[in-house]
Amino acid sequence: MSTDENRNEHEDLSEALEAAKEEAQSAETESGEGEVSEVEALKAQVQEFQEQMLRSQAEMQNVRRRAEIDVEKAHKFALEKFVKELLPVADSLEKAVESTEGHEESGELVASIREGVEMTLSLFMSSLKKFNVEQINPVGEPFDPQQHEAMSMVPAPDAEPNSVVAVVQKGYLLNGRVVRPAMVMVAKAEDAPKIDEQA
Repeated sequence: MSTDENRNEHEDLSEALEAAKEEAQSAETESGEGEVSEVEALKAQVQEFQEQMLRSQAEMQNVRRRAEIDVEKAHKFALEKFVKELLPVADSLEKAVESTEGHEESGELVASIREGVEMTLSLFMSSLKKFNVEQINPVGEPFDPQQHEAMSMVPAPDAEPNSVVAVVQKGYLLNGRVVRPAMVMVAKAEDAPKIDEQA
């Protein structure tokens, strides 16, 4: 073999080697691109699962918070029906005290009965206070439709217009929520147009 043939053979081999290297590199990059795209897809899937988990945790916290609020409200207002049933008792005791006013001269018996009823009413009201039941007696206050129920509007020249001038029946709150609105008479403005109440 001559050196020229050797050189040609060597060049052919080096060209073949370079071609093989290029093929291997292209095969690696192709298989690497496949692996990279698969890794990226897995990363995206992991990211999606993490987001779903965070959303589920947030939803569970919201459900837990709502349940706690519902339980708190149930504890606060569980007595509402019971309180509503007891309010006529308070009304009756108040009426009994009012009915003895002005009858001091009627004798010792009436005075002792009045004193007993006043003590009973006081005890009853303090018992209601222990359970966060408050009385609404809004004489002189502005009319509030959230807490008062207007029975009628009456002319009252010495009172502010739209203020409560008389309470027909006292109202009550349980933990700040109206159990029974106060039935009231409201002062009407003197220049207010007359309303036909029979209509």
